[in-house]
Amino acid sequence: MNINPIIIDLLHMRGIDTAEEMVEFLTDKPKKTYDPFLLPNMEAGVDLILSEIKKNSKICIYGDYDADGITSTTLMLSVLSRLTSKDNLDYYIPSRFEEGYGLNRDAVKTIADRGFNLLVTVDCGSVSYEEVEYAKSLGMNVVVTDHHNITDVMADCPLINPKHPESIYPFKELSGCGVAFKVAQALQQKSDLPKAVLTEVLDLVAIGTIGDIMPLVDENRTMTKFGMKVLNLGGRDGLRRLIEGTSLKVGEITSENISFVIVPHLNASGRIEDASQAVELLYGNCSNERKNHIVEDILKKNQQRRNLQAQTFKDCAANIDKDNLSNLILINSGEAHEGIAGIVAGKIKETFYRPTIIVTPSGEDDCFLKGTGRSVEGLNLYELLKTQEHLFEKFGGHAGACGFLLKKDNFEALKEGLELQMENICRDNPEVFHRKYHVDLELEVEDLTIELAEQLKLLAPFGNKNPKPVIMCDCVYISDVKYMGSDSQHVRFSINSFDNGAKVQGVMFNKAQNVDFEQASFEAGVIGTLDVQVWQGVKRLQFQTEEIQFDEKVGR
Repeated sequence: MNINPIIIDLLHMRGIDTAEEMVEFLTDKPKKTYDPFLLPNMEAGVDLILSEIKKNSKICIYGDYDADGITSTTLMLSVLSRLTSKDNLDYYIPSRFEEGYGLNRDAVKTIADRGFNLLVTVDCGSVSYEEVEYAKSLGMNVVVTDHHNITDVMADCPLINPKHPESIYPFKELSGCGVAFKVAQALQQKSDLPKAVLTEVLDLVAIGTIGDIMPLVDENRTMTKFGMKVLNLGGRDGLRRLIEGTSLKVGEITSENISFVIVPHLNASGRIEDASQAVELLYGNCSNERKNHIVEDILKKNQQRRNLQAQTFKDCAANIDKDNLSNLILINSGEAHEGIAGIVAGKIKETFYRPTIIVTPSGEDDCFLKGTGRSVEGLNLYELLKTQEHLFEKFGGHAGACGFLLKKDNFEALKEGLELQMENICRDNPEVFHRKYHVDLELEVEDLTIELAEQLKLLAPFGNKNPKPVIMCDCVYISDVKYMGSDSQHVRFSINSFDNGAKVQGVMFNKAQNVDFEQASFEAGVIGTLDVQVWQGVKRLQFQTEEIQFDEKVGR
């Protein structure tokens, strides 16, 4: 296949320079992967697991309530069920609302009281020193598998994490499910399980990696590519039923479908109620009738989540002064459902392009506030909130998203402290709120072809650190504007070249009201991505537009 020179240029932009690297990046059978025993404590952790299996011990997998935790738990259950009786295996997913993230003493006590001898964590546990000590005092052994940053006292047990301070593992950005898969690889090698056991769980790794927004490069790209192949074969019955319930089609699932459809449905269980049912569905150790019931319930919960999200966004946005936007949007909402506060914060951040924090009541008599925040590019929310760390009971996160717990009485002090910090940030960086688009390609309308769109797919799967190429077409004009959606929030139009009559269909989702299409005859620049839509067997080119910039000075 002749590669379009534009693809070669894009690979260079993404640091893929040698012919060998390009072949590895573009092939559908990548080989970049690493020895699982390079991970810290892998040998000790796997030996302990196999020793407990040999003793016929009861093993509990302790996960998390998001898609990465759900898939990690399912993967570990699936692999260990090939080594021990299913009667010796069970799992525990904490409640988002009553227990929060990670190990907690009450859960550890419950697990011990049920007679478990070994506790294996997935996607959590690295800094759960006290909880692990408590588990050991109750007679349990513990193995921690995790991928989060280690910012506190480490658990004193076999701790398998690529971000361990003593780690020599070549790739640090595995998902929780990716780490669980590496444990599975080590178990397979030490116990002579067939490699098919690993292949059949790669679909879970793809979902966990994309769902946790991990970089889709290096070893993650390898596992995700193969995982999407497995997923598209539809062999995991419960997942196939869920996919069909969402109106997606097995065999045609993309990374975007995973990110925007499959992951939100899996997350919906934990956001609204209990994520355990999602593990039950993916693990598949239940009747077809039960699987159908879980799918129906997940679909219902996701719709409930969408409705809550839409109403909460509407309520929060109504209290924002759009003509005099604050540097930081801080909303104290007594009504926001805790499970969707983070999603709404993200949507407000995108709509108004300001860092956004939503706090909701928490604890007995609502004496605490639980906060979740999302930030714009170039403004480190973790560093911003860390300046007020003395006010928090709990605090964590990263540049783009953070969470915290504080006493209700400290809210005003938090607000004042953050506002002062934001004044300093805006003074030092006046352009911090200018929306940023990283344009990969500046092309003419006539360059936008179905052939180019098809070749751009070679760069997939798209996601973190490997986004869809962003294209800018300058010196165009807009015509044939047609609004869509119940609130005319979407719009279709033609993008036309002034110079040679070339045109391409454009579409903009959820942003129609942000654009003044009365200026359509003026010269404009459009920014977006190129797609091929297939309708009744016919391919059509579509420019999915993110931004339209009109130049009112140049009318033609």
